[in-house]
Amino acid sequence: MIYLASPYTHTDPKVRESRFHDACKVAGRLMQKGHRIFSPIAHSHPIALSCGLPTEWGFWKKYDMEFLKLCSQLWIIQLKGWNESLGISKEIKISRRLEKPIYYVEPVFLKISKTPHKMVYA
Repeated sequence: MIYLASPYTHTDPKVRESRFHDACKVAGRLMQKGHRIFSPIAHSHPIALSCGLPTEWGFWKKYDMEFLKLCSQLWIIQLKGWNESLGISKEIKISRRLEKPIYYVEPVFLKISKTPHKMVYA
């Protein structure tokens, strides 16, 4: 299973919503290609909205850590803000500690390559 990280937290709810939709689109395209995907944003955003849960990494880190342990790889969607995301930086550190391969998804075409190259989707 692939842990599909993407930026999410932002002060503007419209940005969070846009990031949620982008994560869903990428996750769906990768699933269509046969990849088994867990997207913490696609899977948790509706729950957070429905239940008034926090949207910050601090609340979700214990859940994300458990899913990272279960997944075999970390893929990072390089949406605007990905390299400034506290959550993604923590997910990278955790994945390195767990010796999981890390790949990068650039929202353009679907190709796969190992770090430090990029994986891109169509």
